[in-house]
Amino acid sequence: MSTSQQTAAPGGRTFLGHPRMLANLFSVELWERFSFYGMQALLLYYMTYSLADGGLAFAPGTAAGLVGAYGGGVYLSTILGAWVADRILGSERVLFFSAVIIMCGHIALALLPGVVGLSIGLILVGVGSGGLKANASSLVGTLYEPGDTRRDAGFSIFYMGINIGALVGPLLTNLAWDAYGFHVGFGLAAIGMAAGLIQYSVGRRRLPAAAHEVEDPLPRASYPRWIGIAVGVLVLLGVAVATGLLNADNLASIMAYTAIAATIAYFAVILSSRKVSAVERRRVYSFMPLFLASAAFWSLFQQQFTVVALYSQSRLDRTILGWEMPPGMVQSINPIFIIVFAGIFAAVWTRLGKRQPSSPVKFSLGLMVMGLAFLAFIPFAGGGPNSTPLIALAGILLLFTWAELFISPIGLSVTTKLAPEAFRTQMLALFFLSISLGTTVSGLLAGFYSAETEVPYFAFSGIAAIVLGGALLAGAPAIRKSMSGVG
Repeated sequence: MSTSQQTAAPGGRTFLGHPRMLANLFSVELWERFSFYGMQALLLYYMTYSLADGGLAFAPGTAAGLVGAYGGGVYLSTILGAWVADRILGSERVLFFSAVIIMCGHIALALLPGVVGLSIGLILVGVGSGGLKANASSLVGTLYEPGDTRRDAGFSIFYMGINIGALVGPLLTNLAWDAYGFHVGFGLAAIGMAAGLIQYSVGRRRLPAAAHEVEDPLPRASYPRWIGIAVGVLVLLGVAVATGLLNADNLASIMAYTAIAATIAYFAVILSSRKVSAVERRRVYSFMPLFLASAAFWSLFQQQFTVVALYSQSRLDRTILGWEMPPGMVQSINPIFIIVFAGIFAAVWTRLGKRQPSSPVKFSLGLMVMGLAFLAFIPFAGGGPNSTPLIALAGILLLFTWAELFISPIGLSVTTKLAPEAFRTQMLALFFLSISLGTTVSGLLAGFYSAETEVPYFAFSGIAAIVLGGALLAGAPAIRKSMSGVG
């Protein structure tokens, strides 16, 4: 019996009815998300607040584009993390080293002043988060045998851990910012990541053997060539920044083009590989419409950190019993709902078993609910300061949550099921590429948002999502057929 089978054995010790090691991965992802979202809840405000208020005084449009580009870069870097895992170190070691890099990034944001600290910190957090994200999800996948109907529910529980961190992180970093300034808030994020690193180190050796495997080892003779490529890329990026070819105004657009090019290249590599069987190849083709649906969804959902952040600062009544809540605390509303509803969704999928809707149907429902969320902004759009009740925004973010639960944990799960054996982690990187593209586009779309364009902006976004969701629903039977037995 394999280690994975032993871990998942129904009669053994479990975590909420799932493999016990899910608890370890649940916890490390919780702390990583605490630090990541705690920092990101401050990021737009740190860029846009005046120098006198401790910020960097960026224009709102530029800052929103940079937040989108940074978020896209995080998910784009999952390619690097997945490649290193599959070819050099294995998922488990990449996750550990990535956590160290993330912690260093938060320390840089906390201790280094101005644009220098922002640049170094975001690069380190972005690269580290990319390495951790793809590999943490891949490690969850190793806990379940093929055909185990608990898989979707397991990813939903894992996703709940993500959102516990996403709830507590913005609350505490915003309180720290309000009382002591931005850099103390960033320092708190560093402490959270250190806690996650310590916790993971204690239990990392108990992961299944598959977690430590290098799926497609890179020959030693190829190391110099790849080191040369890495150095060349870094030199080109340095020259582009030094000459102004890459700057704050065009970074989001370049990131979007990069994500598109990387997506095309990744699909081409996987589909042309001799290690991929005919059935696996057909499954990869079935993943393509899900990829596009995911990108469309995240281009709207990730506007929590751009459009919703700006809306919360200028439109939202944030007064609670005479206390004005810092605007970044709004980022904790969605995680509260995730914590409440992730378990409910997981229980529903577990109870339905093989009768649950297929993954394409879940994706289509998620897109349509996301569209309804944007349409729900319209009755409150165009008002003055404090014109939107907090309860109204909470209701809109509840729709965000339901849409997310139809797509994000299901996307992680279906990707691990559709992945060819030789590209298990790299296929997850493809899913994260859809998030990269969507996140980058969310920053670009935010450039069209203003007080004057609120109604048409929300109307167009909502209707477009509903139409795309309907098209995916119509194509779901054909997609399901090409998935070759995968739900």
